[in-house]
Amino acid sequence: MPSIPNTSTGVSAVFETYPPEIRKQAMRLRQLVLDTAAALAEVGEVEETLKWGEPSYVTKTGSTIRLGWKASRPDEYQLLFHCGTKLVDTFKEIYPNVLTFEGNRAIVLHKTADLPIAPLKHCISMALTYHRRKKLPLLGAVLHH
Repeated sequence: MPSIPNTSTGVSAVFETYPPEIRKQAMRLRQLVLDTAAALAEVGEVEETLKWGEPSYVTKTGSTIRLGWKASRPDEYQLLFHCGTKLVDTFKEIYPNVLTFEGNRAIVLHKTADLPIAPLKHCISMALTYHRRKKLPLLGAVLHH
């Protein structure tokens, strides 16, 4: 069973800089990442840290996931992935009309929209287990048309 981190001081300080509505949503997204990791036996320990000044979730089995918000785009926050992976391109194939994307690095979420929990959990689980999946077509996902 993966161990779930307490929010580190640095990460907490970053969340505190977010506007209240964004902070609430970002904390829900953080919990979704941690809960998804806890449900995946193969993931192991999740390290919560800062990368590029953003809350980041690192595992030995996967690709780093970051949570981001920029004052220049005050109504949006993002779930970010390493742009050198096939993650976001795969998510676009699976959820073209469900999630909003930015390039090959982010899922963009709006501060007033409900979190699409099931698709996000699926994307998060693929990122957390990326090293096992990276050679599989669609990272091992099955399309349901």
